[in-house]
Amino acid sequence: MTSNLFQPYSLNNAITLKNRILMAPLTRCMADENLVPTSTMAEYYGRRAEAGLIISEAVIIRPDGQGYPNTPGLFTQQQINGWKLVTNSVHQNGGKIFAQLWHTGRVAHPFFFAKNKKDSSDVMAPSAVAVEGSVPRMRELTYQVPKAVTQQDIEQLVIDYAQAANNAIEAGFDGVEIHGANGYLIDQFLHYDSNRRTDEYGVTPENMARFPLAVVDAIIASIGNDKTALRVSPGAYFNMSGDDKDRQVFDYFIKELEQRDLAYLHEGMFDDTTEFDYLGGQVSTYIRANYNKTFVAAGGYSAQSASTAIANNKFDLIAIGRPFIANADYVAKVRQGADLIEYSDEMLTSLI
Repeated sequence: MTSNLFQPYSLNNAITLKNRILMAPLTRCMADENLVPTSTMAEYYGRRAEAGLIISEAVIIRPDGQGYPNTPGLFTQQQINGWKLVTNSVHQNGGKIFAQLWHTGRVAHPFFFAKNKKDSSDVMAPSAVAVEGSVPRMRELTYQVPKAVTQQDIEQLVIDYAQAANNAIEAGFDGVEIHGANGYLIDQFLHYDSNRRTDEYGVTPENMARFPLAVVDAIIASIGNDKTALRVSPGAYFNMSGDDKDRQVFDYFIKELEQRDLAYLHEGMFDDTTEFDYLGGQVSTYIRANYNKTFVAAGGYSAQSASTAIANNKFDLIAIGRPFIANADYVAKVRQGADLIEYSDEMLTSLI
């Protein structure tokens, strides 16, 4: 019933996947105190190399992008060397892996990066509008009002994203997925709730997409479009509220992305059954109707439901999340029709 999931899939002339099952990015907060990947992380990823493609946990591009404890970075040589252990482990087991590049924007907290008086304590965002709540796993840390980034800040961020992409290739990754979803920095520019700017980065769809497209273009110029992918959340559901006008922004943004011939476009959703009035239904349905190139869906699919959706041309590839935490051999079990171990939150305390 799931045989189509095991067909090879060509992303482009440079990258062919051995199957259509991707391991979704899964934040584990297990890097060391210097945000360096560990040998345990390398073993964890290596055990999941049967996926057609592994998308790494989100990797911060610079210190002020950190919003959660012990999330790995990709901005020091020590971190690059740590990721080499991971990519070598995946490649030795016959797999492919992309790095997901991340800046949390207004969801960052100075606790993680303002270690002394010389370090900036500014939280970066499109506008000086705080997200409500506190840091997961560290509830004593409440979110702060961010600094609205300047033109100079934006230009530096674009440079830093491109450098992180170069660092990823040096670390042995097969490509990168830009994290433009789930209410983090790039996504904050694309939604009216978090982008209140009145300059060339706000108000209109073209302006609100300007910084995200600059990041995409800089990374393409650095490592090639065949190694560049993007995750997006047209429906605001995490760390922000939706606005009916968001639809116009994504109508414009997605058409611009289509012209850039990315490796793939990836839906950022926890649950793809969620419907958004301003998108006319599910995020996956909206993206498929507006984007004609390789599309990766995510959000609560089983192998069976994903197989059916792919057969019906609703998307091309499926990203599986929590079942991969519970089942390192997820792909083999699906192929064999074996029972899966059910995910539970207790599994987040270790890398198995």
